[in-house]
Amino acid sequence: MKLWGGRFAGKRDPLFEKFSESFSLDQRLILYDLRVNIAYVQELGRAGVLLRREASGIAKGLEAITRYVRSHPRWAEKETAEDVHSWVEGRLEKEIGVLARKLRTGRSRNDLVATETRLYAKDAIRALQKSAVEALESLLEQARCNRDVILPGFTHLQPAQPILFSHYLLAYAEMLLRDVSRLEDCYKRTDELPMGAGALAGTSYPIDRVRLGRDLGFSRVAQNSLDATSDRDFVCELLFACSLMLTHLSRLSEDFIIYSTPAFGYLDLDDAYATGSSLMPQKKNADTLELIRGKSARMLGKLTSMMAVLKGLPLGYDRDLQEDKHALFDGLDTALESLILAGRVIRTIRIHPEKMKQATALGFLTATEVADALVGRGVPFGQAHEQVGKLVKYCVDRNTTFSEITMEEARTLIPLWDKKLQEVAVSAGLSLRKKNVAGGTAPQRVSRQLVNMEQAISQLKKNLRLLPRGNRNRS
Repeated sequence: MKLWGGRFAGKRDPLFEKFSESFSLDQRLILYDLRVNIAYVQELGRAGVLLRREASGIAKGLEAITRYVRSHPRWAEKETAEDVHSWVEGRLEKEIGVLARKLRTGRSRNDLVATETRLYAKDAIRALQKSAVEALESLLEQARCNRDVILPGFTHLQPAQPILFSHYLLAYAEMLLRDVSRLEDCYKRTDELPMGAGALAGTSYPIDRVRLGRDLGFSRVAQNSLDATSDRDFVCELLFACSLMLTHLSRLSEDFIIYSTPAFGYLDLDDAYATGSSLMPQKKNADTLELIRGKSARMLGKLTSMMAVLKGLPLGYDRDLQEDKHALFDGLDTALESLILAGRVIRTIRIHPEKMKQATALGFLTATEVADALVGRGVPFGQAHEQVGKLVKYCVDRNTTFSEITMEEARTLIPLWDKKLQEVAVSAGLSLRKKNVAGGTAPQRVSRQLVNMEQAISQLKKNLRLLPRGNRNRS
């Protein structure tokens, strides 16, 4: 069924028909299409545009289709249509006859699809936020269970300074908190009703758009009809939020991939999230994490493609905008699955504290602490830095560590060297305790961070109306 055939004669090229159809993709919007149409038809009845019995008859037909779609998960398998909107109107005519042709009164597919896409995006944002909370809880649980484990901290992937493993995990929790906040900002801008904008100029019928928006769960109505039907900023914003979130998950994945190799041995992945080799029997590959890392690039591609679609469009609806569904649907699917799996991987990793502790003895992670201790004795930091650097080189040249050099050897390079400086040089725990500033890796500061994160997650769960983890499967 075509919604626009009167102007045209003859047949269209079958390849063009296939090239332009969107039903195979936008059928995902079916329940949103039905929901918006029901609300719109009821508004036409209240406004006196349709007789009450007409509005009621159309609404009942749409409700019957809704029941059919809900009870037949494969409802679209053998169906053909230009798009989901055409399918709904064609199906409605089978249900209630020619009265179905009044469904389109005063509205366009332009404002209809914009409204449905916003509703879909709002639900997707909430699903992403809830899964992010799951991942945050996994990070918090691991941080609590391993709060005193010392991890070598890296910059440039070279040993830098000792940190607490819990401090490391909470860094990723902070990233996810920002992602949730960013999604909330996106939700607020998505929460705007386009319906009633018509094709571009608004509708000629006296509908109450504020009331219609309220019926559909929108907090406000779009203020400019021309902008409303052509705006896809919210799609770009959502794809950006997902891209940045997957960038964070990709960084975490990269860390865990490195840390799980025998060369590091800091952690093991659960077998449920790893695979083997068809040739090498010993292999345990971190495929879940590698796929998250790879799919983050795919997300960036979706964002880039959507921005490229918009950059050259004249104002008003253009068929190019049909491409937003490809980017949005695949992007949201990818982001949600990656987020869920990342949370499960985090929750099930096994930590090897002894391996981390052994690694802190390598790479001279306490060198900065030794320089700071010299500063405390009146040595200018530049001079202290140079002295400690020379001591490090001395050890490297002799394949030894701070704990293995003699007092006499150290004093040839650092005249003030004594037992207290040696204790500073060999104690990762002392180095941690010195970082006693807000946000630092000192144990008491990390304890405060754990409390703050627990409170932040609790507030998120309250805002999102989440049940405790153990009860969620029953909801």
